[in-house]
Amino acid sequence: MQSPAIETPFRRFARNFFASKIAAGGSVLLLLIVLAAIFAPVIAPQNPYDLTQIDIMDSRLAPGAQNLDGSFTYLLGTDEQGRDMLSAILYGVRISIIVGVASTAIALLIGLTLGLCAGYFGGRTEGFIMRVADIQLSFPPILVALILLALMGPGIDKIVIALIAVQWAYYARTARSAALVERKKEYMEAARGLGLSPLRIVFRHLLPNCLPPLIVIAALQVASAISLEATLSFLGLGLPVTEPSLGLLIANGFDYMMSGKYWISVFPGIALLLTVVSINLVADQLRDVLNPRLQTQ
Repeated sequence: MQSPAIETPFRRFARNFFASKIAAGGSVLLLLIVLAAIFAPVIAPQNPYDLTQIDIMDSRLAPGAQNLDGSFTYLLGTDEQGRDMLSAILYGVRISIIVGVASTAIALLIGLTLGLCAGYFGGRTEGFIMRVADIQLSFPPILVALILLALMGPGIDKIVIALIAVQWAYYARTARSAALVERKKEYMEAARGLGLSPLRIVFRHLLPNCLPPLIVIAALQVASAISLEATLSFLGLGLPVTEPSLGLLIANGFDYMMSGKYWISVFPGIALLLTVVSINLVADQLRDVLNPRLQTQ
């Protein structure tokens, strides 16, 4: 008689995660969006920010309109500068994902480190870190980002820095709360009793048990960062006009909406919506999987 196969943690995680059809659909959609962004230079009809590939005679070409030679090169039309909208959207999604993931990852690293130190060591260290976090959280995120970008100017690196400043406090507070719960448990007392260094206790024993809620917050913050970047670019304070951005594409077509040139703004808006929704669906399922209390037996 064969013994039942032992289910690995990864297979158990995958089974629980894809148990939801909505989460599976969101994951497939997100994967398609990411792959399209990664391979944008290959699948895009043109590089919309290469002046040698743009023809001003194609400006405001209607979506799906037939070219003079009978071909359908620009499936989503072109904007007022003759840029192919499909290509611009693919390049814009790529920048949005890079900005969202990079800012979230760095903010997570900073906030997690500060939060764990505040929760484990306590005292003045905790007081100082939490007061700084409270001050940062007392202001609306978009206001903080606007002030920083007004001082630093537009640019990918500048907007990443602004988004890091907006996000890190969320992770610090969450990590600190988790550390306060975990540091009183028996395994932490045992680690201290063995004479392990505080640094090893924090990053070897405390960190793995505080990480699950932070992963969920990070997934949600990627979507939030993408939305905030698009908002700032729409206002003209995010990325410069020489860089692809969904926010800039929406802003460029805003003046043409009433004249019937809807596709210049609508299609980038749909791409932004699908990206944010797919990330939120994945993050929501991650929350259910990583929190045993929410799992149904």
